[in-house]
Amino acid sequence: MEFNNKKLEKTSKLINYVIAILLCGFLISLSNKLIDDVDQWEEMPTVEQFENHTFIDKKNDEIKKVNTKIQHKQEKRLNIQNTLKIVNNNYANAKRSYDNWLEARKTVGSPNEDKEVLSRANELDEYYKTQQEWREELIIINGEIKKLNQEKNEIEVLIYQENERAYQEREKAIRKYDLKVFLIRLLFILPILLLGIYFIIKFRKHKYWPLFLGYVLFSFYAFFFGLVPYLPSYGGYIRYTVGIILSILFGVYAINKIKAFIEQKKKELKVSTTERAKKVQTETAEKALDNHMCPSCGKDFIVKKWDKSVSNKDKTSTYGVVTNFCRFCGLELFKKCNNCGSENFAHLPFCSNCGDPINEEKAH
Repeated sequence: MEFNNKKLEKTSKLINYVIAILLCGFLISLSNKLIDDVDQWEEMPTVEQFENHTFIDKKNDEIKKVNTKIQHKQEKRLNIQNTLKIVNNNYANAKRSYDNWLEARKTVGSPNEDKEVLSRANELDEYYKTQQEWREELIIINGEIKKLNQEKNEIEVLIYQENERAYQEREKAIRKYDLKVFLIRLLFILPILLLGIYFIIKFRKHKYWPLFLGYVLFSFYAFFFGLVPYLPSYGGYIRYTVGIILSILFGVYAINKIKAFIEQKKKELKVSTTERAKKVQTETAEKALDNHMCPSCGKDFIVKKWDKSVSNKDKTSTYGVVTNFCRFCGLELFKKCNNCGSENFAHLPFCSNCGDPINEEKAH
């Protein structure tokens, strides 16, 4: 079976990432279960806790009594309306009968002196008076119902004001509750995050780094998904302020790291090529060769050449030339094998043609 170093390296990385993700997943599940239990230590405030139940019950009883009175008045109004309909019909019928009779009397004699005319007119007046009495009764009952409805609305306003007061008290209590839950979560998550940062700084090159990486991923998940969403808002000021502070800290850290890396590279390039060659790792050399880059300064070691022949006056063809030394930092890139004379990348341990050591230090 052929031994493939690159395939083994890729497989190892894949296995490492699988281990890290599995450990991270189980840690997240365990932390979610723990944090859910922690959240139950404090009961979320409800509106009922801040309501004046004695006051509200009293006012609800008053509303029930007023509703009972309104119902009785409405039943009475319905009876009056039905009676009024009958009275209106009686009056209308009597009026039509009187008008018809009066027209008939005009043709046979003087109605002004007729006693029967006066009797019928008095009877019609009685119907009209009855009609007016019932209308006044209807107006009175409508007024009483309107007054009861106003009384009911006033009671409902008092209940609404009491509920609003309870809601405001609840909002204050919820802000305190959110802060307390956040502090409890912070008590658990902050040490986890700090330990994750410590692992990044101290154990990046450790042989058990995949396990540390799983914990690091879990610590960042716990911070950004288990803590930040529960950060008290207070109108967004705290969250935005924390976001600004984190952005500044991360920016300062990144800028300093980049600046330190550039300064370190400048210092390394001032060191002799022999000393720099000793510090090149085999993995770095392999990647540099695959990407045709200098393993010290990272610049491309392929030089472009132009071929302008007479037959191609209007065309310019280019091709690459590999140099033995980096034209940017002077590091030796390729050298001949002492045994077979084949040219090899100077920072790999063995000759690709005969297998003899090229770099004695890296071969051992």
